[in-house]
Amino acid sequence: MERVRRVDINEENVGNKIFHIMLNIKLIMAYCVNKLIKMNNCHIKFHHIDVVYQLTLSLICSKIKKIFMLTQTISRAFSQVVLKANKNQARELGEYAIEFMKNGNPSKKVLERCRLFHTDSVFCGVSALALKTNAPTILAQESQNNWQPRLEQPQKPKPGFAKVFGSNLWVPATNAIVANSAAVREWDSNGTVFGYDASSPARRAGEFGHNDYYPVVIAAAQQNETIDGKTALKAMVLSDEIRGRLAEVFSLKTYKIDHVVHGAIASICTYGALLGATPAQIESAIGMFVAHYIPFRAIRAGHQLSDSKGASAAISTEAAIKCLQRSMNGFVGPADIFRNPEAIFRLFQKTKGDSPFDITLSLSGDDYAVMGMHFKLGLYEHQSAGALEGLQKLILDTKFVQNYSIDSIEKIKVTAYEPAFGIIGDPAKRDPHTRQSADHSMVYILGTMLRKAFTEKSFHQLLSSTNDLNEIWKALFLSPFDYSHAAVRNQDTRKLMALTEFEHGGKEYDDKYPEGIPTRVQILLKDGKNLDSQFVMFPSGHARNANCDLTGILQNKFKQLGRIAIKDSKSQDQFYQQLNSIDTLSNKELQTIYNCEINYASKSIDE
Repeated sequence: MERVRRVDINEENVGNKIFHIMLNIKLIMAYCVNKLIKMNNCHIKFHHIDVVYQLTLSLICSKIKKIFMLTQTISRAFSQVVLKANKNQARELGEYAIEFMKNGNPSKKVLERCRLFHTDSVFCGVSALALKTNAPTILAQESQNNWQPRLEQPQKPKPGFAKVFGSNLWVPATNAIVANSAAVREWDSNGTVFGYDASSPARRAGEFGHNDYYPVVIAAAQQNETIDGKTALKAMVLSDEIRGRLAEVFSLKTYKIDHVVHGAIASICTYGALLGATPAQIESAIGMFVAHYIPFRAIRAGHQLSDSKGASAAISTEAAIKCLQRSMNGFVGPADIFRNPEAIFRLFQKTKGDSPFDITLSLSGDDYAVMGMHFKLGLYEHQSAGALEGLQKLILDTKFVQNYSIDSIEKIKVTAYEPAFGIIGDPAKRDPHTRQSADHSMVYILGTMLRKAFTEKSFHQLLSSTNDLNEIWKALFLSPFDYSHAAVRNQDTRKLMALTEFEHGGKEYDDKYPEGIPTRVQILLKDGKNLDSQFVMFPSGHARNANCDLTGILQNKFKQLGRIAIKDSKSQDQFYQQLNSIDTLSNKELQTIYNCEINYASKSIDE
């Protein structure tokens, strides 16, 4: 691991210093000009000083800009480590994880963003269990079958054991991890990363990923009494950092490999650092996982998707933790796996012996991968976020559903980029029959939102009284019930789906991904009008969107999912407050952080 000296450089302070320097320049210039006036009896007014000052400013402004950009670069360099391609990166990932948990210092805003992602993931998970979705229910029941009744004192850590959502029973840690991670992912509604770092062209591989791996941290905390809430939140940042940085440098999807590989590697490093694994043991576990357990995107192919799609992260993480447990027990997996010529990295990206990439990881400050991750503001595949924003802007700006009907529409045209065009615009997704297929169908997602806008009376009342896009996002929240067995067959939705065309925007759009989600929505009417959302790049929920009320919209999401999962509002609020204050919790409180009385439905949402 190439270590660099850490220096705290506060960019706000640098900006303030530059401002004061410029002010002093102006005052000095005023003093000098006044002296010249007295010496030469000149008639120069003060506004002449401003002219001279502006000329001087224009000359040095570009220099200041370069200095400020250099300051950002220096700040980044002094707060990061680089795992070089010609080194044993698997071993160094273990060293980095252990070092980070000892001395890493992410900023307050990094911790706050990660806390929000964790809260988001838990509400997704408990609501999926409440509605008896198939894979999470089976995996939770499987864990209960391994319940250890001899283990008492539910608030005391138990090595090798952890707890599932909504339960205080001790089950094997890998059972708890696979069950909780599957529940978190089931709705496909929690955080997303697209593997893009604007600061470096070498870090724009654009691999997907989701914030599915926080149960790994809680499972470790429930085994190790030294881990409090502050430590747990920091470990979640670590997991996101490793996963997010790998997504920036190696595109698994390019080789038809599922994106969960990066999350599994991150889980090994994080879990190992929390439970006392050595760098060698972490290296061995990474090598074992990559050699034995690579999942392919076959789980996402076909006309109708299965439970394997939603449970992919969970199953791979279960395997990853098993690898680490075996390594900590003495099993030795393949060494130096990133430079192994037969492993996925060099197999698909040929080199003369090095790994195909450097891995840059943060130790302090603001520049963490989690800051570039995106929120979903409801249940939808994130590639559709630009189209949803465009549709909602059209509805708001034109009061569309008040002025027109479904029968007024000639065609709905969506222009987007690859891979969105190939994944959720796939012709095989035009006729979804399952929830897993529907939430990966652009025409279904758009059709459902527009159908809700047309048919819900409360929305029409809101539309008459607001010009706020944030309120539209809240009112048209896509909930689990919008993907139920009955909803997937809704005739109005199907009619709108049939009117929708999906067009590839070509190079103009492709070049703007994964920086943004470039999309355009047009509604062509039978009277000849063309309603156009114009180009959408950073929709609400995207890390680069600075306009939306993210906290307000997410609060709405948490309330909607909380009502599904937990019966009474007081318990919902208590559960939320505990998650939202995770960094203040003791280890004793972490033992029950996921325990709540889940309000189970009488039957599955998919029946």
